[in-house]
Amino acid sequence: MRVVLAEDLFLLRDGLVRLLEAYDFEIAAAVESGPELSRAFAESEPDVAIVDVRLPPSHTDEGLQCALAARQAKPGLPVLVLSQHVEQLYARELLADGNGGIGYLLKDRVFDAEQFVDAVRRVAAGGTAMDPQVISQLLSRRSQDRPMGMLTPRELEVMELMAQGRSNVAIASQLVITERAVAKHTSNIFGKLSLPPSDDDNRRVLAVLAYLDRG
Repeated sequence: MRVVLAEDLFLLRDGLVRLLEAYDFEIAAAVESGPELSRAFAESEPDVAIVDVRLPPSHTDEGLQCALAARQAKPGLPVLVLSQHVEQLYARELLADGNGGIGYLLKDRVFDAEQFVDAVRRVAAGGTAMDPQVISQLLSRRSQDRPMGMLTPRELEVMELMAQGRSNVAIASQLVITERAVAKHTSNIFGKLSLPPSDDDNRRVLAVLAYLDRG
């Protein structure tokens, strides 16, 4: 699996390269600035891009904007964005096209190798990987909504994991319940929130994220 990596901090970039190579990823390019990232997208055929939001020369959201431009040029290009802090605006921009193959993680997640690699693979496969802190903020913002108040504590747990991009199998494993129970909870969640049901895991995730982010 070919990866384009953009991170301006040398030690973190080098560490990510070593980590990804240890898990059999091929590094197509590892760059430190927005212009270099744009060239890497144009010259490489990556299966997934891992991009720091803030890159030189602007140190604002140059990495994110380069990634969004690359997704526009090649719809569905998997992009996992890394950020130092939770910025809901960045997450919203990433989700705006309503397609999968997207992820938004805090850089702290990098230090859990298995969790990070799982997120990269999920995004590369067309799925979604959203940082738990982003989901927590979105849930908190909508916690007073009447439909949200109808969810049971277990349904809220399932919803939070679902919004992170977890599959039914992963949710069942983490909550130590059966897949059938997870399916029942997700069906109840969609009914209570008036969301259209879907058999596609990623459509389901995006529907929940759209609900949490609206208003």
